[in-house]
Amino acid sequence: MFGKIALAASFAVIVGTAGAAMAQEFRTEATPLFDNCGDSSLKKAQQDGITLGISPSPPYSSIDPATGKASGLDVEINEAALKWLGITKIRYEVMPFGQLISAMLSKRIDVVAANIHITPDRLKAVSFTGPAWWYGPAIVAQKSNSSPPNSFEALKGKKVGAIAGSAADEYLRTIGVTVTPFQTDAEEFAGISSGRVDEIVEDDVKVLDYLKANPSAPIAIVPNVKVPEDLIFKYGYGYARYSVRKEDCTLRAGYTQALAEIRGNGHVSALLKKYGLSNRNLFFFPL
Repeated sequence: MFGKIALAASFAVIVGTAGAAMAQEFRTEATPLFDNCGDSSLKKAQQDGITLGISPSPPYSSIDPATGKASGLDVEINEAALKWLGITKIRYEVMPFGQLISAMLSKRIDVVAANIHITPDRLKAVSFTGPAWWYGPAIVAQKSNSSPPNSFEALKGKKVGAIAGSAADEYLRTIGVTVTPFQTDAEEFAGISSGRVDEIVEDDVKVLDYLKANPSAPIAIVPNVKVPEDLIFKYGYGYARYSVRKEDCTLRAGYTQALAEIRGNGHVSALLKKYGLSNRNLFFFPL
C-alpha cells in the first residue's frame, strides 16, 4: 500500500493569490537585443508570426475543440515569452508528443512548445531554449501491488509504459527496460489502470493532476524512489525547456532571454500558482 508522498506538496493550491497576481501588469527591465546575431529567424517570426507545436497534455497544453483556443501552463508561458519578444501572430499545430521534433525539422512547426527536456538523442537533431520551469519523474504502479519497484533499476523485466519519444522512454531503454510506448496521456493512464503494463514512468506533476481529477483511480506514485543522476543530468529530467531548429540561432537566443525575463519578473511564478504548482517548480533544487 502507498503512503502520502512529499511530492504532493508541490501541487498545493495557493488560494486567493493567483488570481490577483494574474490581474497585474508584468514589467520588465530589458528589451530584445539580438539585431546582430546572424540569422534572420527571430526577425522573420516578429514579422510573419510563428507556429507552435503542442501535444494534448493537460495541464501543460490542450486545444478546446469547440473554439480552437489553446490553453495550459506551457501555452501561457510560451505566449508570455513571445509577447516580450514582440511576436504577436501565433499559430498552433496539435499532434502526439513523439511527432513534434520531426514536424519541426520538416518546418511544419517552428517550435516544440510542449515542455521538452535535453537528451543525447535530441541534441543530435535540435537545439533548446533556456529553462522554463522544473518538475521530476515518478514511477506509478497499481495500488494493489504490495511490492512495487523501489528503484528505476528494478523496472528491468517488468512491463513498463511511457509516452513515445519522451525523456522517460529514452532513459528506460538505455538501462535495458523494455518499454511499451503510448501516444497519449489518456492511453498511458488507461494502460496502467487496466494492468496492460505493470508500471509507468511519468512527470510527477502530470500524475498528481490526473489523481486529483480521478481520486478513485487504482494507481499511485511509488514513494521514496531515488532519481538516478543520469536521468536528471543526462537523459532528460532537468529543466523543462522548448526546442527550436539548430539553425534558428536568433530565435533560440531571443526565446532564452524572454524566458529569463518572465521568470525574473514573477510572471512564471504566477502561472505556476494558477495551475496548482508553486515556486518549488521554478528551480531545479528548490529550498
